[in-house]
Parts: sequence; structure tokens; C-alpha cells
Amino acid sequence: MVSEVQQFVLIEKEEDLALFYEKNHNVKWLSFDTEFVGEKRFYTLLCLIQVATENGFYFIDSLKVKNLEPFFKLIRDPKILKITHAGDNDYRLLYSVGGVVPKNVFDVQLAAGFIGYKYPISFRKISFAELGVNLSKGYTVADWESRPFSQKQLKYALDDVLYLHPLYEKIYQRLEEMNRVEWVREECAKWEDEKTYIDDPNKEVLRSNLVKSLKLHKQAFLMRLLAWRREQAKQKNYSKEMILPNKTITTVVKNINSGKAALRSNRIISQKFVNKYWDIFNELYQEPITEEEKAILRQIPTRLEENPKQEILMDMLFLMVKHKCLTKQISPTLVIQRAILKKMATDSSYMETSLERGWRKELLGEALLNWLRTRNEIDFEIEGGTCVMKMQGIYNPNGMKK
Repeated sequence: MVSEVQQFVLIEKEEDLALFYEKNHNVKWLSFDTEFVGEKRFYTLLCLIQVATENGFYFIDSLKVKNLEPFFKLIRDPKILKITHAGDNDYRLLYSVGGVVPKNVFDVQLAAGFIGYKYPISFRKISFAELGVNLSKGYTVADWESRPFSQKQLKYALDDVLYLHPLYEKIYQRLEEMNRVEWVREECAKWEDEKTYIDDPNKEVLRSNLVKSLKLHKQAFLMRLLAWRREQAKQKNYSKEMILPNKTITTVVKNINSGKAALRSNRIISQKFVNKYWDIFNELYQEPITEEEKAILRQIPTRLEENPKQEILMDMLFLMVKHKCLTKQISPTLVIQRAILKKMATDSSYMETSLERGWRKELLGEALLNWLRTRNEIDFEIEGGTCVMKMQGIYNPNGMKK
């Protein structure tokens, strides 16, 4: 039975979700948000889906409705525009739960960064700035797993979708005026690509700060230990930190070669823990390194010596990028992230390919891109009241200086 509470329809049975689909499968747009519990779990628990369409507002209780395929069909439908705010977590959750890859998406948080707002901007701030709506801060950390919902919870959940379509209309109009609709579509298209949602199982070890300080044998052990932790977390549906805390991993990896007695005497690790897991850890450590493991470990980024001058140059070039963004009313964090800047500062041969295509290339222009490509050939001098940056040669697309 569908129960109506104030302004929305609460869906708690599969037959009612089927009716929801029949009523809404021909709509032009659909706004949605999700509430979930991710703490102390490997698999995030989807608790509630809030939906708005031209036909009304709906809450889908995903703890009671086990088969969500009717809703997923709407998300996959390329004829229906999907509107979110900060939709990355929502889309990743839907992919995790049902293998859903969305089509035809528009994110108001992302789009706001293309019309002069700082990215990322909160839903509360953009709603007030564009619509004059002052949303409550409450229930951002509510227990969405508990039932029944309180009226205040449902009011908060309704606010999450109530203003998405009005925001879309206002922001889209500004995008049209600034000729940036295609830029936003290009950026949102990442969520329509399944590769976005597929995690590299080796990502954790390759991004580890610890692994760079280890020799090959212990690097292999760390990789195996992280894989073991991940599998244990999946089997028990616990967070990885609950299975084996990161600080414990560091201690185990650094001391495994000293033997069981050394680990038992370590103040950070309890003797009970060592007795329980020693045989597993020792087996992971003693196993010979395979060629496949060596190939993975060769992907670990090498430690590059800090180059203070190169870092200063990158800071100055980033200021040029920020100035371009300021004049064009676009958030610089959409153009280039700090992690990429750091990589470009430490590795003079690296050039971020996303800057050289699509809307980023159009925004930055060839002249600024040339400065970024040839940053290791740039010098600067301070002469009296003037700071002068000089390119040591002229860049051409074949990578040769003239």
C-alpha cells in the first residue's frame, strides 16, 4: 500500500514501485538523492531514495523494497534527464547495488562551477544564492537505517530533491547565456562511463606512502596484506579499518622479518592479535614474489627529489590558470586539481592529458598550454619592481625547441 504523507509518496512495496515506474517512465526529467550508511561497513547500505519528477515527490524505502530495478530503469533511460547535486556518491552507490550506469545526467554542483561559483559548493549555499531558500542544516548525520522515519527526517530528505529542478532551470539558463552547456555535458559524461565505477584492486598499494620506503620483498608483503584485508572486509561486511587498522599494518610490515616474538613484544599490537594472525601474516610474507606481482610493483611512482624552483614556477603558472578562470567565471578546481599540480611540479616530463582536450583546452588556450608543457624550460627573474618569466625557446607540437 502506498501511504501519502504531506507532500510526497512513500513507497515500501515492490508493487508500488512498479506503479511508480508506470506513472513516470515517460517523464522528461527526474531529480534524485540518496541516504545511506557507510560507517563500519565494506558495502554501503542504501537506506532511502528521494525522487522528484514532474508528477510529484516520492520516497523509495530501499530497505523494504528489495528489487529496485524499476527505479534503475529510469536512471538508465537516456530520454530522461537525471538531476543531482554532488551526484558522484549517489551514482557510485547505485552501481555498487545494481550495476547501474546512468545516462543523460546533469549535476547542479558541478554546473555551478561553470557559472562563477566556487567548486564544490554546498546544496544549502547554492539554493540560497539562486533561489533565496534557506535550508536547515539538521539531519545530515541522521540514522537512516532506523525505522520509522521521523517527520523531521522526512522533511530534510524532501528538501534534498525539492529544489533540484528549479536550480537546474536557473543554472541551465546561465549556461546557455555563457555558451557552456556542452562544457557541462562533457564533464558530466564521466558518470555515464562504466570505467568510472571500476576500482583498480591495486590502487591502495600503489598510492600508499609506506610502500615507497620498502624494499621489494616487503612491498609484495604489503600488497598481499592489503588484499587479504580487503577480502576479509568483503566477506564480513566490515570496514577495512575494523579488520586491520592502518597503523597496525605499518607496524606489522616493518617488523614481520624480526619474527613472532618481536611482534608480540611491540607495544602497539596485542599478544592476542599476534597469536591469532601470525600464521597468516608469516605465510603471506614467506611466499615467493611472482612475476605478476613484480609487474604491479613496478607501477609504484618513484620518489622524485623536490625541486623548489620548479614548485615556484608551478605556483606562478597556476596563478595564471586561476587568473584565466577568474576572467572567464569558472572555478579553477574544475580545471586542474592540486594533486595534478603537485605531480607536474615534481615530474617535469608529466603533462596532464585532460588539459589538452575538450573544454579545458578551449578555456586555457594554446598559449597558456604551451607554458604548462614547457615549464621546465621557463626561467624567471625579479628586476627592480618587475617579475619577468621567460621561456627558453619556442614550443612547437613536435616537442622540439626552436
